[in-house]
Amino acid sequence: MRLYRFLTGPDDASLCHKVTAALNGGWLLHGSPTYAYDGEARAMRCGQAVCKEVEGVDYTADTRLGEW
Repeated sequence: MRLYRFLTGPDDASLCHKVTAALNGGWLLHGSPTYAYDGEARAMRCGQAVCKEVEGVDYTADTRLGEW
């Protein structure tokens, strides 16, 4: 099964730690990071897509992506 996640967070080290943890868990970067201004919070928000291939398991809508 192929898995996809979009990690988001503030424009600080916390998102870097999320992405680093995903990479160390076998996830791969998918595309470029994105940045957008959150007018309500008056702060920049960042996001990075990651994907992972898992052999021998079928995807279902109940799959908990964060557990892989």
